[in-house]
Amino acid sequence: MLPQLGCGRCLFVCFRRAAASAWSAAGNRPRRLTVAEVQRRNYPNRSLIRTVFVTMATGGSDEPPRSLGPKPKQHSNRLINEKSPYLLQHAHNPVDWYPWGEEAFAKAKKEDKPIFLSVGYSTCHWCHVMERESFENEEIGKIMNENFVCIKVDREERPDVDKVYMTFVQATSGGGGWPMSVWLTPDLKPFVGGTYFPPEDSFHRPGFKTVLRNLAEQWKRNKSGITERGNKILTALQRGVSVSASKEAVPPPCPQVMERCFQQLAHSYEDEYGGFRESPKFPSPVNFNFLFRFWALNKTGEKGAQALQMALHTLKMMALGGIHDHIGQGFHRYSTDGRWHVPHFEKMLYDQGQLTVSYTEAYQISGDQFFADVARDILLYVSRDLSDQSGGFYSAEDADSHPTAESVDKREGAFCVWTEQEIRQLLPDPVSDAAQSVTMADVFAYHYGVKGSGNVDPAQDPHGELESKNVLIVRHSPELTATKFGLEVKKVKDILSTCRKRLYEVRKQRPRPHLDSKMLASWNGLMISGFARAGAVLGEKTYVQRAAQAAGFLREHMYDSSSGRLLRSCYRGDEGAVEQAATPIAGFLDDYAFVIRGLIDLYEASFDEQWLEWAVKLQQKQDDLFWDTKGFAYFSDDAHDPSVLIRLKEDQDGAEPSGNAVAASNLVRLAHFANSPDWTNRSRQLVAAFERLLDSMPMALPEMVIALMAQHHPLKQVVIRGELEASDTQELIQCVNTHFVHNKILLLADGNSKSFLYRTLPFLSTVELKDGKATAYVCQNFSCSLPVTSASELQTLLIK
Repeated sequence: MLPQLGCGRCLFVCFRRAAASAWSAAGNRPRRLTVAEVQRRNYPNRSLIRTVFVTMATGGSDEPPRSLGPKPKQHSNRLINEKSPYLLQHAHNPVDWYPWGEEAFAKAKKEDKPIFLSVGYSTCHWCHVMERESFENEEIGKIMNENFVCIKVDREERPDVDKVYMTFVQATSGGGGWPMSVWLTPDLKPFVGGTYFPPEDSFHRPGFKTVLRNLAEQWKRNKSGITERGNKILTALQRGVSVSASKEAVPPPCPQVMERCFQQLAHSYEDEYGGFRESPKFPSPVNFNFLFRFWALNKTGEKGAQALQMALHTLKMMALGGIHDHIGQGFHRYSTDGRWHVPHFEKMLYDQGQLTVSYTEAYQISGDQFFADVARDILLYVSRDLSDQSGGFYSAEDADSHPTAESVDKREGAFCVWTEQEIRQLLPDPVSDAAQSVTMADVFAYHYGVKGSGNVDPAQDPHGELESKNVLIVRHSPELTATKFGLEVKKVKDILSTCRKRLYEVRKQRPRPHLDSKMLASWNGLMISGFARAGAVLGEKTYVQRAAQAAGFLREHMYDSSSGRLLRSCYRGDEGAVEQAATPIAGFLDDYAFVIRGLIDLYEASFDEQWLEWAVKLQQKQDDLFWDTKGFAYFSDDAHDPSVLIRLKEDQDGAEPSGNAVAASNLVRLAHFANSPDWTNRSRQLVAAFERLLDSMPMALPEMVIALMAQHHPLKQVVIRGELEASDTQELIQCVNTHFVHNKILLLADGNSKSFLYRTLPFLSTVELKDGKATAYVCQNFSCSLPVTSASELQTLLIK
């Protein structure tokens, strides 16, 4: 099983999750499908697709350049007028780039030229490589300009465009990744695709110049044949990606789907270091979400214990590993090895938001302060480094940076790694009370595995960027470190804390990686959930306030109140002001689903009903824009852009959860807040549309399995009657937040009969205080428990 990859060392093995793993009938072990099996499995006309120049559709790289230094700026193209940081990175290429739009399409038709489409994002390592090698090359730029209309797309701005052509690339080559390179007919139908192309030929693959020249010649000689094949390919793709259900369809049986998902994850689990593959290893929050809920339904059984162990062990090993930034906080994108040690160093907002929730739930379940500390660590990083002064959250930090201010070349990880000499120079202080002559550097190096020759296996550093460097990873616990040096454990912890602070101050002086200051509605929604959930569970009001600030930012800058529609993105301007693109991009399904979930989580943390009311309005708009009235489930886009040739329904969880899966759970929760049975029915129809995948390979959609579980196990409406700031009310609220309850919503009934909830849920008017004290009711299947006023009584009701 492979989640969707960003770019990096392994972009060429980025398979669709649903096509990359299969549940083998022989032995019931997950395995990767062959390309032939992928073809037979997903697309009815793969033989046709594979005939089109497939030898040119290659991905990956052999030897990227070490130099990613300053770019010459003697050229400027149309991208100079864009807001996307990724497009602006290419604004001075000698390529005559166009943004995606009618101007480029009209030029291709008028001049009868094919389109070269390049898709990436601003913190993508291999996108930088291909730009430096090819798009900044004058000779290559001339070939591109003379023979093609060249279009650049930021995949984070336009996921609809990206998904259409990534589906094509994956269909023709069995893999995908970024940068994505696709050649289209003037009417936007793809005929050749790949990922990274080296500029020159090598012994086993054509170079980018050769591909460009060959395709230009093919177009001149056989334009009609290419156009005809493009039409047939598009038809085949449209048939292959359809997800639908009949009116009579019902969701698959929950117990069987749950069991199968658990078994598939258990068979793919790597038990030494955790994670769900050998290497590379990815944070997979959707897996943790499922495993925690599977445990909650199987607490007394062996499988429940196994599910919990898999999740907690993986989360602990990730936090101890090099994928976790021990100096600057937060998590890198993924680990290139099986020990969570050497990461791909970019940091993405969507990882931080989801992992905050995972570590918060791990703390709820285990009571282990370690997990709470990791959640706080992530939120510190986001608050400090990914937060706009207006309240929004930035998208990402790059993997590459200059090692020093004088460096011409950028290197991956330069901002984060250390030599042993640096450590010893910066931490020379002698340690008192030690059984031997010891410095702080000795303690730090032992704890974090620092070595004189560096601690990175050369196999994880094929291009020598990390030679003699150390990626910090916890090799010994504070207890073992204390024993090693004859110190008290508290003393060791104090030393390590001092060392980390000192190194952080030094690291701040290094050249920072590029910051993608684009703000996306969907990723902000994930981060709102992270702050809100952590704030509620950890009792940190400042986290809840930060979530509310971000929600206010979205409503002010990324929401059109007149139309009720979300916008996809906005940007930090030169003076720090928030700016929109000249043509604002309308929100997609993920934007609505993730923001709605964030708003529901924010209500349950703050009990401010304005966020719940807005969530209901956004759900109604989501239904209007994206719901498939014939085949059920939601399309990813709203069909307003005729240049997007295929309307897709996301059918897998990747680095981000599927918008359909999140929407299915949102509908169940909102149905109980808004007293809307129609939304419960819609959730069932949605899940039924994915019945085939849930039956065969639920590990591809664990978030959808969670929605199925929410439908099968009725939600508990936990109602607290009382004044929000009263101490007895807070005691009951904290009781609910302290315990992990997989199937509940939390409401506050404050007696205001004119409030949103009192209007939508008439039964709240019957909920009274008992003996003048804050009172809790647990309601399920249209009946409520007897009222309780103590946390211990409420706890008993919650864990039934």
